[in-house]
Amino acid sequence: MAAQKKEKTAIFLDNASATKVDDRVLKVMLPFFSQHYGNPSSVHSFSKPAIGIMEKSRQMLASLINSNPDEIYFTSCGTESNNMALWGIARAYRDRGKHIITSAIEHYSILNPLKEMKKEGWEITILPVDAEGLVDLKDLKKAIKKETVLVSIMHANNEIGTIQNIKEISKTVKESQAIMHCDCVATAGLIPLDVKEINIDSCSFTAQQMYGPKGVAALYLGKSVKLRPLLLGGVQERGRRAGTENIPAIAGFGEACRIAKEEMQADLKKIINLRKRLIKGIFENIEKVKLNGHPEKRLPGNVHLSFEYIEGESIILLLNSEGIAASSGSSCASHALKTSQVLTALNLPPELANGSVLFSIGKYNTAKEIDRVIDVMPAIVEKLRKISPLCNI
Repeated sequence: MAAQKKEKTAIFLDNASATKVDDRVLKVMLPFFSQHYGNPSSVHSFSKPAIGIMEKSRQMLASLINSNPDEIYFTSCGTESNNMALWGIARAYRDRGKHIITSAIEHYSILNPLKEMKKEGWEITILPVDAEGLVDLKDLKKAIKKETVLVSIMHANNEIGTIQNIKEISKTVKESQAIMHCDCVATAGLIPLDVKEINIDSCSFTAQQMYGPKGVAALYLGKSVKLRPLLLGGVQERGRRAGTENIPAIAGFGEACRIAKEEMQADLKKIINLRKRLIKGIFENIEKVKLNGHPEKRLPGNVHLSFEYIEGESIILLLNSEGIAASSGSSCASHALKTSQVLTALNLPPELANGSVLFSIGKYNTAKEIDRVIDVMPAIVEKLRKISPLCNI
């Protein structure tokens, strides 16, 4: 009898797109599917557990980012939170002006709404970034004018991992009386985020990045900030976001925030060590490879690499055949089959941009898994370079 082929152990290094739900989070969620299933907007006793867990979770979210609970609004995803902030804040302050500023490396949930707003007559300024993905404060100061009502700059880029100096950016914005929104989807729950310390008016964040469920997110909105609702219907979320709340997911979101606050420092230490191990192993064993993003001001688990002469998609497919899940960039653009707008903004040559791979490390990854990636990558790169018409090495 022929020996059965040994199945490869699956390794998940695509934590920038989604994370495994923590068992403690799942445990908190389960009762709200079939035991405490009342609608929080109802007036009978079945609604009380839903109301209770929703407000408890709101407090946990607020505690994570150092805001007040009544400044937290639940949404369905980071995209909705970003859209809600852009459309809602801009329209509420339309009497001040019609100018909005953002950066060239924002998520599509920022850039695409702004394209639509431009069609409606809004003036949109898109700031460039340097080769490491940082916004230049001088460019921001030049762009701000009397008609600027909103500036939206992300805390960290989910693709290349670069962390912006939001505190200094926000200080510049506040001097002009404009509103400062920050996409914090890639950072909340993973690195420290204090909305008061960095002085932002609004920010988006999600559960799925911090080992919570998909389908739930939040918008932090400072008490003094005006907003016109994006969704119209009932009076849920104090009239600012209509629609029945996803109570099981909200319960999980709150628990994920509690865990993140308590365990963040230990997780950071572990993940950064794994990131350093992977970068070191790749560079010691493979030639002609480039690390994208800022070398130090970067997300703890982000390893975004460009390999000369080969396509990133081919690397992803061969990694997948080895049981290793990685990404070629943003999960929202992975099926677009075009060069990442983030890498284009860095002025990365197309041949390098198209040869990019993102390994995103999470708290459940191990040193053994990282060593497995280091072990298989040289053969994958060599195989692809041998058949590449661009390669002469």
